[in-house]
Amino acid sequence: MDVSRSHVRQTPILNYRRPAIAVKSSVKNFAQALIAVLAGNIVYFLLMPRLPVRARHVPLRLDLGLVVDFFFCLVVFGMIKTIAGDRETSKLDKS
Repeated sequence: MDVSRSHVRQTPILNYRRPAIAVKSSVKNFAQALIAVLAGNIVYFLLMPRLPVRARHVPLRLDLGLVVDFFFCLVVFGMIKTIAGDRETSKLDKS
């Protein structure tokens, strides 16, 4: 049987380009997430001696400390996104 693929549209993968806006958006989002993780971990490890024993992370274990650490990172990420959103809104208002 001769199966023809003429009905299948083939797009060359090498010629595919992502729009510049999407690339800038991805890089910006990655940078914000990286800053949030680093800052959240710094805050967590600075506060860790003052946290209850159950909220302290033990290396190489899944425990409540990881949840608390994640929460710190999530709060910092939310603050970064809120500040970045306010800046974008003010830029739109000015134009």
